[in-house]
Amino acid sequence: MDVIKLIALDAEDLAIVSAHVQDAVTRPGLARWLAGERRFVLPLNRFAWEKALRVGDRADERRAAVLHFDRVSRVVSTGIRPEDDKTVAVLLAVTFAASDEPAGVVTLHFAGGGRIRLEVECIEARLADLGGAWAARARPEHEASD
Repeated sequence: MDVIKLIALDAEDLAIVSAHVQDAVTRPGLARWLAGERRFVLPLNRFAWEKALRVGDRADERRAAVLHFDRVSRVVSTGIRPEDDKTVAVLLAVTFAASDEPAGVVTLHFAGGGRIRLEVECIEARLADLGGAWAARARPEHEASD
């Protein structure tokens, strides 16, 4: 099994993490901001794009994973209710906008326009698969861009 463990320390690294969490599903109520530890943790079930795009590999998978950010000073949600542990949200991308480098804002972009903004001292993120994989019900589809 190809277990993913990634660390992001700059915007380029974060773009790679973003590609691996594209189309991950989660419940906003499972996210935790541990203010005392300055850490934000998001458990998710990610679509294994690295497997789906491999030539000759036809089985699409989802894998339990955790995405977490350190050095977080503030968390703000819009269009997402952090107390909602029933609704499923689809994570589309993770981006970074520098304010006073290396500080800035990491934004988690969800389908439907929801966002979670993390004010960070610097980019320090980790993505780790937690173990087993299972067959995905469907492959996520995206509209082609011109």
